[in-house]
Amino acid sequence: MRDWLIYRTFWDLTVSGIALGLIYSLIALGYTMVYGVLRLINFAHSEIFMVGTFGVLISLTQVFGINLFEDGEYPYRSGIALVMILVGSTVAAMVVSGAGAVVLERTAYRPLRGAGDTFGAVVLAFLTGLIASFLFTDSMMTNLMIAAVITGPLAVVYVRIFRKGRQAPRLAFLISAIGASMAMAEAVATWGPDERVVYKTPRVLEKKVLFNFFGADVRIDYVIVAFGAILMMTALLLFVNRTRLGRGIRAVAQDAETARILGVNVNSVILVTFLLGGAMAGGAAMMFTLVYDQTRFNIGFLLGVKSFTAAVLGGIGNIKGALLGGIVLGLAENYGSSIFGGQWKDVIAFIVLLVVLMFRPTGILGESLGKARV
Repeated sequence: MRDWLIYRTFWDLTVSGIALGLIYSLIALGYTMVYGVLRLINFAHSEIFMVGTFGVLISLTQVFGINLFEDGEYPYRSGIALVMILVGSTVAAMVVSGAGAVVLERTAYRPLRGAGDTFGAVVLAFLTGLIASFLFTDSMMTNLMIAAVITGPLAVVYVRIFRKGRQAPRLAFLISAIGASMAMAEAVATWGPDERVVYKTPRVLEKKVLFNFFGADVRIDYVIVAFGAILMMTALLLFVNRTRLGRGIRAVAQDAETARILGVNVNSVILVTFLLGGAMAGGAAMMFTLVYDQTRFNIGFLLGVKSFTAAVLGGIGNIKGALLGGIVLGLAENYGSSIFGGQWKDVIAFIVLLVVLMFRPTGILGESLGKARV
């Protein structure tokens, strides 16, 4: 009997670990793709995932009009209604995260590459005014009015700075990304209706068991996560390998200057790369809320760190490596927390990373940091 329990527990942990790992993998794609074209780590990517979870929350409650509870019960849906809600919320999360990633690239990265433009200057001026307004008031309407007043003259200053076309040192990109990450998290915390609490998301799907796998219960939400993640990664691989823009991404990843000489619009390629990474994070946000039914203003920090770990574990700069690294990390967390206790799961994740890098410094699939490929 004891052997049977161990056997079943192992497969239960495996199923849930793969589901968790696929969420890590989707977030890791943003890190690995941006690194592939810029040779920089986008440390604000974790907050791109976070805003995606709030995109899910807003779409469920405001667009679809679903409350957390209906008559004291979870608002379960089925059939066509459920499909429309899942697809609609996923699209909303991908749009919100993708838009956030685009704004991030135009305001926090492009100006530092010496390629800033008027649009980026206006957006950056508005965001600067918005952040500065926190010093005077927490009223959303007043914050927006102050930002609107400051935007014009400050945008003129930014445009003049951008026209100098100077490439910033690499440390500036790191500082800019961390600053953007903190700004996004604090903006959500400040303007959220309940500020820094954990937000519950409506559970529209009854998490029933579809079938058993070696004695393990495979829930419907795990199946949706697996199907959605594999579909999104397949679409991304086809886009990168089969389309003209995808060839441009691979060209910039190999040699940006040569690609520019050959007529590739490097700025557009980098923008699309951020957009794709943000969209993948949005898909992961939908899957996370589907499984765990919650979000928070700082929920992206730990998940972002682990997803970056997954990217390095699989071989940063490699799309398939992100998939493999995420699954390995998810399984290691589940197995380790079962043996040593849940309080050790975060430690176990980084121990696995250290062990792998000791014997395989370039990651499991062998991509080195200096020769990353998208």
